[in-house]
Amino acid sequence: MARAVAAALLAVAPLAAQAPPAAAADSVELPAVPAVLAPDEPCTKASGETARDEPWTRQALGLRRSWRLTDGHGVTVGVVDTGVGTDIPALAGRVTADGGAGTDCVGHGSFAAGLIAAAPGEGSGVAGVAPAARILAVRGTDTRGNPTAERLANGIRAAVDGGAKVVYVGRAVPTGRAVLTAAVAYATRHDALVVAPFAPDAMPDDPKTREPAEPAPWYWPAAAPGVLSVMDYGPDGTRPENAPNKDGADLAAPGDAVVSVGPRGSGHFIGSGSSLAAANVAGAAALVRARYPRMSAAEVSRQLVTAAYPAVPPRLDPYAAVTAVLTDRQGATPRPAPAKVPPAAPPGPRDRALLIAGAGGGAVLLVAAAAVVIPRGRARGWRPAGREDRPAA
Repeated sequence: MARAVAAALLAVAPLAAQAPPAAAADSVELPAVPAVLAPDEPCTKASGETARDEPWTRQALGLRRSWRLTDGHGVTVGVVDTGVGTDIPALAGRVTADGGAGTDCVGHGSFAAGLIAAAPGEGSGVAGVAPAARILAVRGTDTRGNPTAERLANGIRAAVDGGAKVVYVGRAVPTGRAVLTAAVAYATRHDALVVAPFAPDAMPDDPKTREPAEPAPWYWPAAAPGVLSVMDYGPDGTRPENAPNKDGADLAAPGDAVVSVGPRGSGHFIGSGSSLAAANVAGAAALVRARYPRMSAAEVSRQLVTAAYPAVPPRLDPYAAVTAVLTDRQGATPRPAPAKVPPAAPPGPRDRALLIAGAGGGAVLLVAAAAVVIPRGRARGWRPAGREDRPAA
């Protein structure tokens, strides 16, 4: 990736999807952090550039509000990547290395650790999501940054054994389902949350077509049960053109044009990819675990996803994650009160009413008949019908 300007460093609106970043007033170029080094390529040198403005991610994630409540103190985050330098000022005194992971020739692991836990420095706006968390560096690649499923699985187990309650895995590999699923299950049994990119940062070119290769159906450990898989987005809310076009992420977080520390020194680098978005989520998980130490790893994952900004996939909101109160209790469905059926009326009043009504009806009929018969009888002199009048003798 070519050197990038500080236009991507300026703060933008939360979630970065509302407007593109403004132009930089005093641009500064930062070197790009590599993910893998060629066999003959020298180790990544310290950056001589410092980003003095706040990166866009700080406002997009609302970190200032989150830090009023928690800064990740007391939580150890395992970084399974290329290693983490132990002489980075922003991480001074908070990095423990497993084996030879205290040196980082590539710089990717140190960059991710800075996104997770770098402390704010004087004259710089760059800081990690959980600036008081501790880092446990574990090697998940060779010294040039090439991962294997076995190295990643061993790194997850080593991070858990070292006391990490959040385990960040900086790589996604298309094979290794069995070994990585077993490693994640090991972390789950020890109440450690594994956070990983849902796919590689960029697809390699197909040697036949010279075009980016098609994504694999699954990537590991992201596809393993219990893993919180993460996709990236940039300052304008979109993803780079060469990013894998794939679904399946649990959460999205800032991962493009993000700024962090290098393998040594106080200078800064710039980078892009879902692996860096996963680092931001790992930092947010440390905030939640520090504020709610009794939450299980599964509950922390649910807290981050459920409290996230509604989108597809949901977008990370650390402040909501540390303030939302979620519950599994469901409200009871209202039930109407049972109808009260009055007792049957006694038959006496009804019989009397029927008798009275019948008598009244009979009287009415008699009166009506009398009104018809009497006038006619009078007119006939009360002679029977059908008898003719006879003359007098």
